[in-house]
Amino acid sequence: MRMSQLSAESGVAIATIKYYLREGLLHQGEQVAATRAEYDESHLRRLRLIRALLEVGRLPITSIKKVIEAVDDETLPVHYMLGTAHYAISPVVEAGEGEEWAAAREQADRMIDDLGWQVSRNAPGRDELAQTLVKLRQLGLETDLTPYAQAAHQLVTEVELDTIPLDGPRDAAVEALVLGTVLYGRAFDALRRLAQESESARRLKVSPPGPGDA
Repeated sequence: MRMSQLSAESGVAIATIKYYLREGLLHQGEQVAATRAEYDESHLRRLRLIRALLEVGRLPITSIKKVIEAVDDETLPVHYMLGTAHYAISPVVEAGEGEEWAAAREQADRMIDDLGWQVSRNAPGRDELAQTLVKLRQLGLETDLTPYAQAAHQLVTEVELDTIPLDGPRDAAVEALVLGTVLYGRAFDALRRLAQESESARRLKVSPPGPGDA
């Protein structure tokens, strides 16, 4: 397909496609004439990945480049390729200081170990979990997150990981990971809030709202 068709099918403007080509985010097409190149399905997949990282993952171009480099490095195992993307879209949390932080980080690490999870020591989720534990302790809230860990593990093993085409094109696998992590995460948060409202109504014996009730 020509660039105009690639633009139409991907929803990405021609000027933006040319920018991605210059930056090395999108691989060059097959040169069929001095001023014309042909593009294929692999270019569509790459553009879908870039859009997922940019629009859903909210990543800057510099971070997108790192993910693309991992995708293009065929010597990098799929697990580490996915990890590159996963870490890129994770919230940036600076490690804290003092005894309170150290105790929270130790609790987070111990919980991960007790669950038997294979997680890198530099996974950003460890510091994010520790930061949450610090806040829970400061507010006098429950810090045993085992039920949440078990629910997360069940979701990942029984649902989420099956949505990622681990044996397919590498960029398609990363796209699925990014979209699934961000969008299903938002959906899960919304469902929790809805479930909380419903269970509160049940326990407090509130009558079901009518169609026009707020």
